[in-house]
Amino acid sequence: MNAIRRFGSAMIVPVLLFPFFGIVVGLATLFKNEAVMGDLANPDGLWYQIWTLIENGGWTVFNQMELVFVIGLPISLAKKAPGRAVLSSVMGYLMFNYFINGILTIWGPAFGVDFASEVGGTSGLKEIVGIKTLDTNIIGAIFISALVIWLHNRYYEKKLPESIGIFQGGPFVVMISFFLMIPLAFLTSWIWPMVQNGIASLQDFLVSSSYIGVWLFHFLERILIPTGLHHFIYTPFEYGPAVVDGGMKSYWISHLTEYSQSTDALNDLFPGGGFLLQGNIKMFGSIGIALALYHTAKPEKRKKVGALLFAAALTAVFAGITEPLEFTFLFIAPYLFALHAVLGATMVTIMHGFGLVGNMGGGLIEIAATNWVPLMGDHWGVYMAQFIIGILFIVIYYYTFKFLILKFDIPMPGREKEDNGETKLYTKQDYKASKAESENDVAHAEKKYNNEYERKAAIYLQGLGGTENIEDVTNCATRLRVTVHDPNKVEDDMYFKEYGEAHGVVRNNKSIQVIVGLSVPQVRDSIDTFLNQKQ
Repeated sequence: MNAIRRFGSAMIVPVLLFPFFGIVVGLATLFKNEAVMGDLANPDGLWYQIWTLIENGGWTVFNQMELVFVIGLPISLAKKAPGRAVLSSVMGYLMFNYFINGILTIWGPAFGVDFASEVGGTSGLKEIVGIKTLDTNIIGAIFISALVIWLHNRYYEKKLPESIGIFQGGPFVVMISFFLMIPLAFLTSWIWPMVQNGIASLQDFLVSSSYIGVWLFHFLERILIPTGLHHFIYTPFEYGPAVVDGGMKSYWISHLTEYSQSTDALNDLFPGGGFLLQGNIKMFGSIGIALALYHTAKPEKRKKVGALLFAAALTAVFAGITEPLEFTFLFIAPYLFALHAVLGATMVTIMHGFGLVGNMGGGLIEIAATNWVPLMGDHWGVYMAQFIIGILFIVIYYYTFKFLILKFDIPMPGREKEDNGETKLYTKQDYKASKAESENDVAHAEKKYNNEYERKAAIYLQGLGGTENIEDVTNCATRLRVTVHDPNKVEDDMYFKEYGEAHGVVRNNKSIQVIVGLSVPQVRDSIDTFLNQKQ
């Protein structure tokens, strides 16, 4: 389960690229829309041509989605030498597709595949970096990348005889991958055409499942966040073929111009488009939760708590990253998080009932660029209903959370008992005062290192029992995920919060998660540097 959680969280690395490119494509589509821009949107004019150029760049990750995942996963999952793991992963994926190309070119009819067909459409074929192959979408990319990463972690440091030492390390991993990809390519050529037929049936089922399917999707997407398994829920919908070929995000964006010029209801234009509305939970739900946490804090602590909540809520609303806010109460009162999932799923299902569909998986910026701005003209009624329902649920969130916090005296930030080891927001002055307690205290790292990331890395390493206690290190969007040899050597939660300014710590035997925040990639890089120096 720990391995599955780590794998799920690693998918956030490539996923974080998509919001920016989605915004670029959305803006380009908006500025090329004649209904919005008038004569400026003349296809023969310079304005239109410039935005066409920008749009072409915006499609980069959507058109090369498989490679983005093949490259992105090893960055988080490789235990050592992640750069070489990326190279091995790419080579493995290319070999896999070259073998499929050869198999279907020679024996296509035997596998029930018309390999002479044009790529795209219902052919089940795709061209990846010039290789005509089966369209296994990100499912194939993730599977092959994960397999090569496993080989890398197992065999990268294997010592070979001196006579063949030139093949040691990355080349050895690629060699093993070469021979492994041959049977995998045969197996895929046999099974995947049947899977494609099954996906077509699944699409019909999802479209016909209506509101029950929409509610379950959003409930599971939210409730599984602590495990990291939520990536497995939304990824096949957002980037894969679960609803439409190529993923809902790219499908929606590519049809924006068509939708903006139509007066038909949005849910008639895209009947399966209710499975990507979780951004509403991030926008509206986060505001209600933050207000409840603020108003249940002790009056004398509201100023400090407000600073924390304002930044966390702002990140959730505008960027769509909810962990800094949700982790504030998730580990203190898990049942509040379950309530959050129920309320959020109910809210978006009601919105869908009022006709809301679209690309709303991220925060306000992405939602505005790829939904409201290009479509507000003819579809303002749906978005008005969205806002009314959202504001209503802000109120529901606020009073529900406030009632439960006060009723059960939940020790949220700002409500801690003074004699219970106060979990407060530590200022720089608090930190500097506390570091003087001991000559050997880890807080002296601030004097030794030139930047904040190295300082935090040194603090976390010592708190985790030192470099000799680290088995492996990975990260997701906000969490440092570490496997230690001896969990008894790990310091208590207050150590990480006070000295390293962490948001919290999650412990599961040898698996330790330090909730760092959005700077976790830089902190993880510094930790890798320290670990390599000790070898």
